[in-house]
Amino acid sequence: MQQTSTYRWARVSDQALAWHLRRNCSVTPRQLGGWYATLCLLSLLIGSGFWVLGMPLVLAFAGLELLAVGVALLVYARHALDGETVRLQGGRLSVERECAGRRETLEFGGAPRVRIRTLAHEQDLIELQAPGRRLSVGRHVRPQWRCALAGEMRRALQAGDLHGQGI
Repeated sequence: MQQTSTYRWARVSDQALAWHLRRNCSVTPRQLGGWYATLCLLSLLIGSGFWVLGMPLVLAFAGLELLAVGVALLVYARHALDGETVRLQGGRLSVERECAGRRETLEFGGAPRVRIRTLAHEQDLIELQAPGRRLSVGRHVRPQWRCALAGEMRRALQAGDLHGQGI
């Protein structure tokens, strides 16, 4: 019989807890590229038909439109996989951020010294504090869920180990 975790958002594995805070991305960059290629093919086919009929400006404007759409989709695709991973392992808390393909990892030494705060308003992010460090996380989490997520992280830090988590 499989046991369930007492955590709603955390993934429990091999003596570690990890919260993956990602965008709700319904289309991956690869799928988006496929749709864009299909759009280009269709637009260029129609524009070429107008070219043959003696209306070359239609093809020129189709090309400009595809360029503008391509730039917009590129900006979207660069940030589609953005997110944060908060990991509690071996008494250490670490945060890995990814933004536009760049990764940054921040370590918060001993987990018992880390404090998790939610600020005054629902729109505010979750704040991780340790002596000499402060970091906001949760920008890709729904605002109404941030307080509950912060509470879950706080309980995990207070537990200090993985006993009683349903592993």
